[in-house]
Amino acid sequence: MQTDTNPDTALVIHAKSDLRADAIQTPAPGADEVRLTMAWGGICGSDLHYFLHGGVGASVVRDPMVLGHEVSGTVERVGADVSDFKPGDAVAIHPAQPCLTCPECQADRRHLCRNTRFLGSAAHRPHTNGGFRTHMIVKARQLRHLPPGLDLQRAAMAEPFSVALHAVARAGDVRGKSTFVQGAGPIGALIVAALKHKGAARIVVSDLQDFPLEIARKLGADEGWNAGQPMPEEEFDVVFEATGVGAALPGAIARTRRGGILVQVGMFPPGDVAVPLAQIISREIDYRGTFRFDHEFDDALTVLAQRPQIFDVLVTHRFDLSSFEAAFAIAGDRRCASKVLLNLQA
Repeated sequence: MQTDTNPDTALVIHAKSDLRADAIQTPAPGADEVRLTMAWGGICGSDLHYFLHGGVGASVVRDPMVLGHEVSGTVERVGADVSDFKPGDAVAIHPAQPCLTCPECQADRRHLCRNTRFLGSAAHRPHTNGGFRTHMIVKARQLRHLPPGLDLQRAAMAEPFSVALHAVARAGDVRGKSTFVQGAGPIGALIVAALKHKGAARIVVSDLQDFPLEIARKLGADEGWNAGQPMPEEEFDVVFEATGVGAALPGAIARTRRGGILVQVGMFPPGDVAVPLAQIISREIDYRGTFRFDHEFDDALTVLAQRPQIFDVLVTHRFDLSSFEAAFAIAGDRRCASKVLLNLQA
């Protein structure tokens, strides 16, 4: 496939703590593909895990890989069979490429596709390169036009907000219910925003740091509890465990009322997690997993256009791509940062 002669810049993870701005070549688009000039990218917890630990769970970096899956851009060139997009279109990028043929895809649960490829993921080999780069090629079916009023910066938040919307959807109808979010990192904070949007009657959030609790309050939490201090004894209709810390799971179970719903959002590390199953059984708690998203991506774009304050509150820092080291350093400091963005053209 033809490539452009001018090299692009990409943020490539080579191994634990080895993140580099590498020169790469970007090909011309294939018939069903689009070449993008990238605009903005959000640093996700998984990007931090690849940087700090060399992997996310069982997805271990074995070869150099471009990071980034919370990204937006502008169409530069389209393939011969692409008719829905044209040069100059501002777009959000759905990071998943499901196979469309497995039982899960056929059941319209493409987020559970057993063969999916996801931007910036080492789950398969060869790894799937991500979007922290100046230009990239994607399938046209991964692109979404931006709704009126949504700019490229805010569009980069569609991916994490989709995760939150899917988590809330897994809980069912939350309108009028009491809810508790355990963990106020970016995903936990966005779950708060999603709960507010969906009409939850009461939203309480907990975290070990005061700064993320402040973010969550601005996004609609009625109360923020510092988990390092004694917290009120209260049970909730629906609980979202968003820390991914195994030791925190018993507390989430205890906060779920009898007959209530507990949604597991945080990803636990590999290995066994101690769970007081007797409490789940005797109190008939409905324990539900949630993984990524699918159709919620389009919903996220619509809501972000309607409620730009979600982006304005969540995003605390912006850095040029050339300052990626400073960006990754601050992104991991939950005492002062929530979502950190990279300007992919600077």
